[in-house]
Amino acid sequence: MVPFLNLKLINQTHKDELLEACNRVIDSGWYIGGTELKSFESEFAAYCGAKYCAGVANGLDALSITFRAWKEMGKLTDGDEVIVPANTYIASILAITENNLKPILVEPDINSYNINPKLITDKLSKKTKAILPVHLYGQLAEMTEISKIAQENNLLVLEDSAQAHGATRDGGRAGSIGHASGFSFYPGKNLGALGDAGAVTTNDQELFEVISQIRNYGSKIKYTNTYKGLNSRLDEIQAAMLRVKLRSLDQQIEMRRSVAETYLNQIKNEKISLPVVQNREGHVWHLFVIRTNSRGKLQDFLKNKGVETLIHYPIPPHKQDAYKELSELELPITETIHQEVLSLPISHVMTKDEVEMVVAAVNAYKD
Repeated sequence: MVPFLNLKLINQTHKDELLEACNRVIDSGWYIGGTELKSFESEFAAYCGAKYCAGVANGLDALSITFRAWKEMGKLTDGDEVIVPANTYIASILAITENNLKPILVEPDINSYNINPKLITDKLSKKTKAILPVHLYGQLAEMTEISKIAQENNLLVLEDSAQAHGATRDGGRAGSIGHASGFSFYPGKNLGALGDAGAVTTNDQELFEVISQIRNYGSKIKYTNTYKGLNSRLDEIQAAMLRVKLRSLDQQIEMRRSVAETYLNQIKNEKISLPVVQNREGHVWHLFVIRTNSRGKLQDFLKNKGVETLIHYPIPPHKQDAYKELSELELPITETIHQEVLSLPISHVMTKDEVEMVVAAVNAYKD
């Protein structure tokens, strides 16, 4: 069986360094808010091309706390509208509604799966205050066009970069293009921790300082609380793990690109729609997502051929029970995507034989 993602093998390739980092933290006697966190924040900010990085507990908190900070800074208020792609993972929407803001769902480009900038303008209103572009599957959204719309309408831009560590486009890198960017380091991400972890990057010093306090019970000085904050801190162990894995991230991205190129060049099946790559040199291939109108049959066929696949994601946010108030929205492109997408195995630890096995299995499918 070709596993969808062999996390055990991925982490075994770093095992000695991870153990050394873990022992370093244990021996330090300092487990929250210490030197490992500060070092990772500095290193990851530099990697993204941003001035500041604030580690938090997970990717959802990275987005949610940023919106919360903008509210504390007077840049957002209850009821403000946030433009967001309709075909994102539900976390993007949760971060908006958690802050009493209103998500305005916009259809994606059917080819790139990212938000369609041409449709954003039609959704703007006097209440629109922010755009939350999601860099889906590892390819940056069209940030030049989105940034232009934001500048013309005085809107905040928060990148959802949970799937785009290291992705670039038009000279910019995920984490440095918008006013802020939220990252997840969930274990399956290109840069994955050994548990939940997240971070916010920004060039705005005030925003960084407010986020840093909100994540720590609203406190900068111990027992003195400026905000009604949260406990959402990236701990020393996870920061140390991420420091190890960050050092080889670019090399691993190149290996993912090699797998993706093989798929793009060798999968030849008229029943399958391959990804349309707008930015080949900047795509980091967190996921390799194909589409077919007979997804269930294809997934079963591939399983029988020894290839594990996953669906990202089967139900769009506006069709979830959690968002019944959005259920009447007409979003045909989004619904088509969620009915047809299937993710093939892709990682930097796949062998040549495994890649060839996936290609052969997909090509053999006849519906």
